Amino acid sequence: MRLPDFEAWAIFAKVAEHGSFARAAEAIQLSTPTVSKAITRLEMQLGISLFSRTSRQLSLTETGREALTHARRMLADAEAAETEVRDSTSIPSGVVRIAAPMTFGTHHLSPMLPRLLRLYPGLELDINFSDSLVDLVAEGFDLGIRIASLADSTLRVRKLCSVRLLAVATPEWLERAGPISHPDDLAPHKGFVYTNANQPGCVKLSNSAGQTVLFSQNPLIRANNAEAFLPTLEASLGYGIFPEFMIWRGLESGSLVPLLPDWQLPSIGIYLVTPPGAGRPLRVTAALDYLVEAFSTAPWTQSNAGKND
Repeated sequence: MRLPDFEAWAIFAKVAEHGSFARAAEAIQLSTPTVSKAITRLEMQLGISLFSRTSRQLSLTETGREALTHARRMLADAEAAETEVRDSTSIPSGVVRIAAPMTFGTHHLSPMLPRLLRLYPGLELDINFSDSLVDLVAEGFDLGIRIASLADSTLRVRKLCSVRLLAVATPEWLERAGPISHPDDLAPHKGFVYTNANQPGCVKLSNSAGQTVLFSQNPLIRANNAEAFLPTLEASLGYGIFPEFMIWRGLESGSLVPLLPDWQLPSIGIYLVTPPGAGRPLRVTAALDYLVEAFSTAPWTQSNAGKND
């Protein structure tokens, strides 16, 4: 039985990353002919072309793009194994690449980072704040924060906590709108529609009597970032449905009030996700363990202790 050509797979991943044999060779400190021969050897073993080559351009074939996911995973697992063994008796160091949602990341992840970096001075952080769903494996991230009902995937998942979704408005808005005791009472009023949801503006609520109501929001503003709604919400021009971590201070101060307190929306979760594979560098493990502890004492989770299970 012949073993896989791990060196050629790793070189393939690096050539795809750098876009040329010469740049990949320089990055991994091999000669260009050695890199070229490794790719040719791998293509012969697989019986397929991984790259389309012209005198001016090198691009992945369709099969090459599919193979690249496996190559990156093999390379990441090998690097993680080496790092884990090498770092088993040392302190965490190196770059941790993190993908996080924009609003949650800037308001709740960022304040936790100074203490992490003080604990582990050897760490460096490379963070991508985006509400788009990032492919951790394909884009080379060590971990991501996801706020959702997670679909099945090959990612390794660690749940931090549940998060309530709450319908809220200002007292002034509620005074003008009149009593809101049933979801149907919201139908005439305009609200804020978050467009990154699976079904934007489609809201499902249930009560303790087992009743379930579906209704469609009448949009005042549609946006792919919920933070954009806050100034208009605070100006008493509409109501909104927000995760509790965005509006807990307003609820505590009384500048916002909950609507439909006898009705609940399905909760969502905050998860730490990491690429598949058994190996995990010490720098990533340290960041993960720190974030689990830090989020367990986040102020908005304490304000809702016992309500979000």
